[in-house]
Amino acid sequence: MEQVYRLTISCPDRVGIVAKVGEFVSSQGGWITEANHYSDPVSGWFFMRHCIKASSLPFGLVEFREKFAAIAKEFSMDWQINDSAEAKKIILMVSKESHCLIDLLHRVHSKELFCEIPCVISNHDDLRSMVEWHGIPFFHVPVDKNNKQEHFDRVNSIIAEHKADTIVLARYMQILPAEICQQYAGHVINIHHSFLPSFAGARPYHQAAERGVKLIGATCHYVTEELDAGPIIDQDVMRISHNDTIEDTVRLGKDVEKRVLARGVRSHVEDRVLLHGNKTIVF
Repeated sequence: MEQVYRLTISCPDRVGIVAKVGEFVSSQGGWITEANHYSDPVSGWFFMRHCIKASSLPFGLVEFREKFAAIAKEFSMDWQINDSAEAKKIILMVSKESHCLIDLLHRVHSKELFCEIPCVISNHDDLRSMVEWHGIPFFHVPVDKNNKQEHFDRVNSIIAEHKADTIVLARYMQILPAEICQQYAGHVINIHHSFLPSFAGARPYHQAAERGVKLIGATCHYVTEELDAGPIIDQDVMRISHNDTIEDTVRLGKDVEKRVLARGVRSHVEDRVLLHGNKTIVF
């Protein structure tokens, strides 16, 4: 895959943003290979994602940031630029369910998903062998129901030690404390086995079955202090009927979960997700 620099911008909407950015890139000989823009008429906010061929510029990211800073200040931009050749470090956190973990490990192993997994953290030891088969360190950090803080202190130190860009909760069945949510805001991704905001919390498939729903779904979202209420990255649904048992529903739901989580993680690592309050713009 050709190396590109991904420039993402959000700022108050006004005339001239696209022209100014385009002029800056072209004046340096830069070649824009992908361009996405969105103007939100409700908030009056503007969002942009440009991919610029790295080889077309006469300098690297450090100098790009220095030269672009004046434009960013002029338009009050919240912006960043990342190198597509640099793999983001993603720590996976799991409990006992393996389907989302296996799917992500396979996608990384087969080079379908470009990222680095420095380790996997779990509150159970069940999935160690399949993680270590991939040559990835596995940390078993048990949870003491009477002192959960000890678990989260250890988890936080492992995350810091491995310098993770992102934490993915691949069916990790513990609620992260507020301090971790705040410290890694916009960088913790969860898969919830429900089409949020319906059936939040525990046992959503059982809740759905009791209501006789005809569609089940899954939601990939960023984690916030409010349980299952963070900005949504991706969602999908699957049709079921009265003939489906709860076991059928869980089985079908797992297929949706791993699909949605993989799409959400891919969007995140490719810098396609821009946050604005509790909403996302996904290019």
